[in-house]
Amino acid sequence: MPPIPPPSAEGVTTTTALPLYWCRYDAPQPKGTLVLLHGGPGAHLDYLLPQMLELARHHDVLLYDQRGGGRSKTDDRTPITWHTQVEDLAAVLAELHDGPVTLVGYSWGAMLAMLYAIEAAAGRVAPAPDRLVLISPAPLNRSWRAEFEATFSARQTGPAVTAMRAELQASGLRESDPEAYKQRSFELSVAGYFADPSRVHDLTPFRVTGRVQQSIWESLGDFDLRDALRTLRIPALVVHGRQDPIPLASAQACAAALGAESLWLDDCGHVPYVEQPARLFAAVEDFLARTASSLGP
Repeated sequence: MPPIPPPSAEGVTTTTALPLYWCRYDAPQPKGTLVLLHGGPGAHLDYLLPQMLELARHHDVLLYDQRGGGRSKTDDRTPITWHTQVEDLAAVLAELHDGPVTLVGYSWGAMLAMLYAIEAAAGRVAPAPDRLVLISPAPLNRSWRAEFEATFSARQTGPAVTAMRAELQASGLRESDPEAYKQRSFELSVAGYFADPSRVHDLTPFRVTGRVQQSIWESLGDFDLRDALRTLRIPALVVHGRQDPIPLASAQACAAALGAESLWLDDCGHVPYVEQPARLFAAVEDFLARTASSLGP
């Protein structure tokens, strides 16, 4: 895997209750700025890199570690909610971004983008987004989330991952190369997200802060975003792998509710930027090029 290049600029926010780490990668001749939202919740931006920096060939890309994860961790035990994350995103945009707002969300980041758009449409946060790119969006309701959890659990105990786990235990890596053992253990923990579990080698390792993940999902209650999404009038693209443990039906309902363009990728699980990067980035660039005229000054 290629190393992650250093950002063009980085720092911490000064307008959020907790300073949030941010970084930016600048394109040589940018066609605007994309705000890239990582998944989790409770994870951090590193695992989107270096692959998602393909977007920085033609666009400046702004990323930040969401509150409670990565370099934005906190010892404050106050529960972090989806409202917290939406308000943080509004503050990040106001502090660090000028011009039209294109949100590119991955997994939970796609749901955060949708929640933000819903709140902006209701006038509760600003600025409103001008475009949405939703990659492998998290389940739209509690039922689809339960289906995802069951599917992922079954994959993690299925024959492919079980064989990989047995191979690791027999390898002797724990004693001979602890770092390699740690890397392989991480890979096994997320292998069920992939259509081909062997592709997990290409994913940058990450950690999720469990209490943050739990508090955010709990704050959503018995959620279902479909009705709220139907009220939005915003150009959007939804990309989802057909072998994603998150049900394809959820992504299809997302696209239908938004009236969005869509791409359903064969031989692809939850991580298209690793599993099907050529098709993913071609679709995203095409969408951004065709919708550029809809942006304001």
